[in-house]
Amino acid sequence: MKVLVLGATGGTGRLIVHDALEKGHSVVAMVRSKASAPDLPGADIVEGDVRDVGALMRALEGCDAVVSSLGTGLSPFSEVSLLTEATNALVLAMGRSGVRRLVCISALGVGDSRGHGGFVFDRIFMPLLLRHAYKDKQRQEDAIRASALDWVIVRPGRLTDDPARGSLRAVVDLAGVNGGKIARADVARFVVEQLATDTWLKRTPLLLW
Repeated sequence: MKVLVLGATGGTGRLIVHDALEKGHSVVAMVRSKASAPDLPGADIVEGDVRDVGALMRALEGCDAVVSSLGTGLSPFSEVSLLTEATNALVLAMGRSGVRRLVCISALGVGDSRGHGGFVFDRIFMPLLLRHAYKDKQRQEDAIRASALDWVIVRPGRLTDDPARGSLRAVVDLAGVNGGKIARADVARFVVEQLATDTWLKRTPLLLW
């Protein structure tokens, strides 16, 4: 399978590229600058703005699926819209290109997982530091849900750089969930697996250890 990866230079995105290549997929990594992607050997690196429909369509040529691991930094005082703009452009580009499978990384705290991040996250970090970023994530999820794509939205708990355990919990029943963490490496493996299975199609699994 040929896969376009957005956000390939991020902490989780790099692991997704490596895992996909190890599993025999071909990877196209769309980046703002090739200079930012020196450690993605084996991937086809293309430069472009993820908010540009034309650039996305060029990157999608010959692809069978897309993984979005785009993220934004903390923005406690101002609105952010990168994920909204990029996802709207991506949905349009995928529709025009005939590419249907999209696996997107969101986060614990979006949609019906809001209020399940634990006391400190829900009462301090979310309202003070993350509310604008999470509004952007919510708009991203809404755009994907409203599309005709075959999507999976993955919501990891707090991401860590711990070694992969090789196992995780993927849940949509959030009863009793109050925070939790997961290694980026385990998230990457799960995301790549969703390229070839319909187990979580049009669902939003929460990933935790």
